[in-house]
Amino acid sequence: MNRYFFKVLLLLLMSLDIHADVWNTPHDSEKVKKEVLFSSFSIPPKRLDPVVSYSSNEWAIMGQIYEPPLQYNYLKRPYALEPLTLIKMPTIRYLDSKGDEVEEGDKNLAFSEYTLTLRDDINYQNHPSFVKNEKGELLYGALSNYELEKIKTLDDFEKTAFRKLKAEDYAYAIKRMAVRQNHSPVLDVFQEYIVGLEEFSKKITAIAKEKKAKNKPLDLRAYNIEGVTVVDDHTLKIKLKGLYPQFSYWLTMNFFAPIPWEADLFYQQQGLVEKNLTLRWFPVGTGAYYLAENNPNKQMRLVANPNYHSEYYPTLSQEEAEKSNVPKELLKDSGKKLPFIKEVIYSLEKESIPLWNKFLQGYYDASGISSEAFDQAVQISLGGEMALSEEMVKKGIVLKGSVEPSIFYLAFNMVDPVVGGYSESAKKLRQAISIAQNEEEYISIFRNERGLPAQGPIPPGIFGYEEGEAGTNKVVYDWKEGKRVRKPLEVAKQLLAEAGYPNGVSKETGKPLVLYYDTTATGPDDRSLMDWRRKQFDKLGIQLVIRSSDYNRFQDKIRKGKAQLYSWGWNADYPDPENFLFLLYGGNAIVKTNGAGINSSNYQNPKFDKLFEEIKTMKNSPLRLEKIRKMIKIAQEDAPWVWGFHPKSLALTHKWFSNVLPHAMANNTLKYKRIDAKLRVEKQEEWNQPVVLPLVLLLIFILLVSYPLYRAYQGRQRAVIKGDD
Repeated sequence: MNRYFFKVLLLLLMSLDIHADVWNTPHDSEKVKKEVLFSSFSIPPKRLDPVVSYSSNEWAIMGQIYEPPLQYNYLKRPYALEPLTLIKMPTIRYLDSKGDEVEEGDKNLAFSEYTLTLRDDINYQNHPSFVKNEKGELLYGALSNYELEKIKTLDDFEKTAFRKLKAEDYAYAIKRMAVRQNHSPVLDVFQEYIVGLEEFSKKITAIAKEKKAKNKPLDLRAYNIEGVTVVDDHTLKIKLKGLYPQFSYWLTMNFFAPIPWEADLFYQQQGLVEKNLTLRWFPVGTGAYYLAENNPNKQMRLVANPNYHSEYYPTLSQEEAEKSNVPKELLKDSGKKLPFIKEVIYSLEKESIPLWNKFLQGYYDASGISSEAFDQAVQISLGGEMALSEEMVKKGIVLKGSVEPSIFYLAFNMVDPVVGGYSESAKKLRQAISIAQNEEEYISIFRNERGLPAQGPIPPGIFGYEEGEAGTNKVVYDWKEGKRVRKPLEVAKQLLAEAGYPNGVSKETGKPLVLYYDTTATGPDDRSLMDWRRKQFDKLGIQLVIRSSDYNRFQDKIRKGKAQLYSWGWNADYPDPENFLFLLYGGNAIVKTNGAGINSSNYQNPKFDKLFEEIKTMKNSPLRLEKIRKMIKIAQEDAPWVWGFHPKSLALTHKWFSNVLPHAMANNTLKYKRIDAKLRVEKQEEWNQPVVLPLVLLLIFILLVSYPLYRAYQGRQRAVIKGDD
């Protein structure tokens, strides 16, 4: 027994030097060793239907599955369009009212006709909706109750098939957009441009209502839009009213992704709808990935599409790479077949701290930076420059950051009798408030320096944005020693006095100036922000009253022009200045359009509006830039907004996750990225070695304590045996 005891003790001691596997991994250990990306989500997507969805967390999934006609080149800057499912960029003909071809700048131009020519090598993912029987009929097109009893998920269908992408699939998608019951957020926009879409929408919406009442499917192949023509399987023509060059940007979005009629009819079956098996949750696309699992309460999985067409990592010339400032490591895979990652697993992580800890352990390949983890991850110099902390550097973590093409601002309601209007006193009031709102302080306190003070409506990366003194808002800032410096508060107070409110008191009434700020900020975490906001007005002697309400009530006030001051924001739909300047175009004023307009501040300046109408369809050129400069100067003087800030996005990646380049416009970038699974396994084992010493010492202690007792027990047993003898 002594020999046995010492053998056990020796094995325990030896175990201290044995290399242990990772015990605490939350993932399948075999998948960790493969080209699988591990990511997360905190809020499940509400829908994955391309005609409806307009949220970034939904597009992050859908962009990998659906393929609109065009895409953005992953590496080129400024952002550049290129064909995705087309053999070339769309050809455009300009027509007069009689249908005769004219030049682009002709005054008789009435229509723009886009011709899309599709590649012939693009196939859909495998899906049960495409399966046909011997007669050529859809096998699962009319499921019986008996068949439906066996179906719980799409995996329960015995057969799947695929077919080629056709031009009619893009036409079908536009028809789905026109059905009001589908609630497409861009229908009203395109009714103004696509010929016949408004009339078609009215007609098809009524038909859809009748079909639903009779519980019959709506097959959109039987109906046609005047301005959308399917020439053949590979050719589609879309006819627009007038000139609208931004349409090419829209052709990169999921709203124009193809929808096969087979899938639409398949998912309309009532039995599948009742099982929540619909196009809203289970996309059918031609993209690099397909949705293999959709459990928003736990996990979502994308798997590489085995039917994916030939596509290759971008190749840039030396001149293009230098112009785009592309790091050399991002060019290593030039010309290689996509996609590199074979599977993506998104796990539900409701809390930021557990997510952050798992990232540090190497269990997630990338991570954002929450406010709780910011100081641990990032160090900020006195000059405001950001760098990784020493801990992150030691782990080989990489920081990726970029200024987003977005703006968040404080808006004045220009039809309000106090803060609105275009008199000199009204302008000076808004200018004084603009100077007093210390956006640099806001960015430092509430954004951890993740923002850039805005000088006007156009963000960096968009044509019309200018750096340095040329791009400085001289109403709010001075240019001193090569830097922007916010004007002193004394300047704001002088402007306020000239506006008729010395020290915040009205000359006319002798009463303090009281302004009202509408917001949806109602939680305890918003209190400090609201306190800060009040202090900005207190500096001028202005009393700010916070009026909090729910989002629906807030929106209703904005639509009716009842809010006086409020905060708002805008993310670029496409990289064109028109997409920001139209927020201030008088024709889009929300009260003028009965709540339908995008100009929520109701700003209307005839000079600004005239210039906007001139530049909105112009191509980027020195002349367009000159006109945009004039527009921005007009808006800066009128100050309908406190211009706020452009947010900076920061993300961290482990060094085994490569080809990662921030791209604010593209949604389909997963196919370009790469995982070094071998390095990931090595680092996970290095960072997550189980601490076995305390356990081994505890076992040794138990053995040492137990051994004398065991020896005493053996002695008594021997004594009993001898006594019996």
